[in-house]
Amino acid sequence: MYFSKPGPANTEQTARLALKTALSRNIKHIVVASNTGDSVLPLIKGADGIKIICVTHADGFAENGKNEMSAQTRARLEADGVTVLTATHVLSGVERGISRKVGGMYPAEIMAYTLRMFGAGVKVCVETAIMALDAGAVPFGDKIIAIGGTGRGADTAVILSPAHANAVFDTYIHEIICKPE
Repeated sequence: MYFSKPGPANTEQTARLALKTALSRNIKHIVVASNTGDSVLPLIKGADGIKIICVTHADGFAENGKNEMSAQTRARLEADGVTVLTATHVLSGVERGISRKVGGMYPAEIMAYTLRMFGAGVKVCVETAIMALDAGAVPFGDKIIAIGGTGRGADTAVILSPAHANAVFDTYIHEIICKPE
């Protein structure tokens, strides 16, 4: 499925496509990027037997010492059985701090820009899937679905088998379910 425009208007359809694909292919884990929790909500009701993992922005992403997801939203998602993961972004993290301070571009940032050639959401899907695997929130070696977006909302869903960050090039994208044109 190709969306004519990126953005949050595609969140509901992306969630429906991801759930339908997970159920039809017996995929047991969906990783969804969401710094507010809004992109997770359409998945909760239809996720019968599917584990949902929400990956937030790292603390300090928008404001030093703060996380963009409220404590109330985190608690509500967790009460609904969602695992909420907050961790350093695997494709930026410390390298972005170095490049901001001394200039230049480093390997993880180059990888991020390369993945963005397929769309910002594809980059987000790969990154959050690796973060979830590194945190032990998804099993190693399994196909999972990752959902990401372009800015706000969800507009991309991908079936992939993530590798740990220390073996990032072993990550395999099996299929793009949906993304903006």
